[in-house]
Amino acid sequence: MRRYLRVLLGCILFGLCSILYVFSQLAASLEPHDGWMGRKPQQRTAFLPGESGHGVGKGAGKTGLEDQHWYNRCKRFSVSFWNPYWRLPSGVCGKNCFWEAAFRYIMRKPDASDPSNTPVETMHLAVVACGERLEETVTMLKSVVLFNIKPIQFHIFAEDNLHIRFKDILDSWSESYRLKFNYTVHSITFPSENAAEWKKLFKPCASQRLFLPIILKDVDSLLYVDTDILFLQPVDEMWSFFREFNSTQIAAMAPEHEEPNIGWYNRFARHPFYGKTGINSGVMLMNMTRIRKKYFKNDMTTAQLQWEELLMSLLKKYKLNITWGDQDLLNIIFHYNPESLFVFPCHWNYRPDHCIYGSNCKSAEEGGIFILHGNRGVYHDHKQPAFKAIYQAIQQYTFGDDPVHSLLYPLEQDLQKTTHTYCGKVQHLFTKQLQKSIGMIQDKVSRGR
Repeated sequence: MRRYLRVLLGCILFGLCSILYVFSQLAASLEPHDGWMGRKPQQRTAFLPGESGHGVGKGAGKTGLEDQHWYNRCKRFSVSFWNPYWRLPSGVCGKNCFWEAAFRYIMRKPDASDPSNTPVETMHLAVVACGERLEETVTMLKSVVLFNIKPIQFHIFAEDNLHIRFKDILDSWSESYRLKFNYTVHSITFPSENAAEWKKLFKPCASQRLFLPIILKDVDSLLYVDTDILFLQPVDEMWSFFREFNSTQIAAMAPEHEEPNIGWYNRFARHPFYGKTGINSGVMLMNMTRIRKKYFKNDMTTAQLQWEELLMSLLKKYKLNITWGDQDLLNIIFHYNPESLFVFPCHWNYRPDHCIYGSNCKSAEEGGIFILHGNRGVYHDHKQPAFKAIYQAIQQYTFGDDPVHSLLYPLEQDLQKTTHTYCGKVQHLFTKQLQKSIGMIQDKVSRGR
């Protein structure tokens, strides 16, 4: 009888040891190991809001055991058959390590409060450069990279002879700023039908923007800007307007004029236009996915048309009645589809019209200019010296130099010389937001970011 009891006890002990061994191996398999198949993944580098974006990501850091999530408390200790979880030093886990080892993988959930678990959105910006627009485009891109927080992808559409020059310039920028963006240089592409007409519409290649939803089929959302745009604060703030779109809105632009008495569309247009004074397409947010899917109301047929066929029909009907090319076509589209447009304030697309006869952009008067639009060539003549001073200050700035002494102070001195113009009289609007943006850079530098 005792012999049978000994055999039974031995079987029970053997069974317990087997169970413990299985738990030990299960727990050990949950640990990351170095090696070919089980190589520990490297920490992804990520640009995060509030970071400099110089390629430095939020790493795990050297945190103590008390700072780890409960399912990671035993992680740093070597685990094997001879050193299972339940034999770790007292106080390491703070819980029953035997059960913790078995169930921690099942209970493991991403911590939404941990920024390293949040994917960082990449912004997309497109610009079209033809003719003598290389320097102007590069200066615009410099203003983006100077202040942007999240990573950004540039889509540069340019004539073939400009491709190598764009690449050489962008690749020569300081490494810390070069890590803040990627870029692709595209060739100019128009539909084979009426290609010559599209290319010459208004300005060379300007109508290329109309076909971005068709060309960039893998891009969900995009910010299009003209070459004569300058960002005086992070582009991230403009990008955030996408979150304010309702379910019907597919694009966002600013009004063409704030004051109807000096408006162009409401006085001279020979075609339908949006709202009371029309819209300006120099800064345009595009939800490309929605644009590709939408059927648009129009005045040419009772049937609603998709984007590409709508453009072709509009060109045929209105080509003799439009003055500002692709912008006029966009005005016609949103005249018949007003529910599809989000309108943002004028300080996001501030042009000489907002100050040439006196200040008429109330949002700029309250918060300063966020995006400067030097249309009609004012960066390159003497008609609006305040606009030209901003352009030259950013163009001449070298990445890595102190932005206060190398950009802001010289600019303020140049703006003092423009007070004989109406725009120069409101020069504080030109630097109000720029001062904050530069202060943000200085703050990051002082914190060693």
